[in-house]
Amino acid sequence: MLVADNLQILRLDIQEAAVRQDPTPIARLVRQMEKAGAEAVDLNAGPCQRNPEQEMTFLVRSAEAATRLPLFIDTANPRAMAAGVRAAGRPPILNGFSLEPRKLRKILPLAADYGLDIVGYLLDGDGLVPPDAQGRLSAGLALFEAAAAKGLSPERIIVDPVVPPLSWQDGIKQQREVLEVLRLLPDVLGRPVRTVAGLSNLTAGAPSGAPRQVVESAFLAMMASAGLSMALLNVFHNRTMASARACRALTSDTPFSWAALGPPQRPTI
Repeated sequence: MLVADNLQILRLDIQEAAVRQDPTPIARLVRQMEKAGAEAVDLNAGPCQRNPEQEMTFLVRSAEAATRLPLFIDTANPRAMAAGVRAAGRPPILNGFSLEPRKLRKILPLAADYGLDIVGYLLDGDGLVPPDAQGRLSAGLALFEAAAAKGLSPERIIVDPVVPPLSWQDGIKQQREVLEVLRLLPDVLGRPVRTVAGLSNLTAGAPSGAPRQVVESAFLAMMASAGLSMALLNVFHNRTMASARACRALTSDTPFSWAALGPPQRPTI
């Protein structure tokens, strides 16, 4: 599944739309993302510190009015998350929780109470990225145990192995750990598991003019081969999207079709 990450409250036009409570810019962007090939939309509201309930309610209702695509409610603010769930006319996906105590107390129960899918990040209790695959896998086991304790079915959890930026000092090593986690996670958990990865994180902090889409396309193919289920990405990156469609065609159990790759696109880097 290709999940658009373009709708972010940090965008000036989205901020202004939220202040004016004008759904037009939201609807326009959502339709553009859907036309570009988005199969779900992540509503990234950030921390929502000023008016959490109002901001998230506005985002959810504006997006739902513009599309039938599944929506991910993306915020670390439990009040905003709860408001988004209440405002949604269709079951959203919560994005997300981790082993941080506040998220276990405030966000995970929302998924259990409403019977919703939720993204679980492979972070430690302090919200930090474990240094290796073993640390991430241990966090995954703890996530499922915490969810079970709240009465949430394991089928509801979508695991995010946390793709760090390549600009980190150990960025290359961390990417290898992500691939190892994707390969091993089903065996460690003893069950099939859905996974999602934030591809845009990979090139965060890249210098101007850097071939972001080349790197995105290469690592997306590696994650697809390792078993990735969903990619959170910039759907306006034509080359990356073309690679995503090719990855799906090449990892599918159905007969290959050139039509599945879509029309040729001229990539912009």
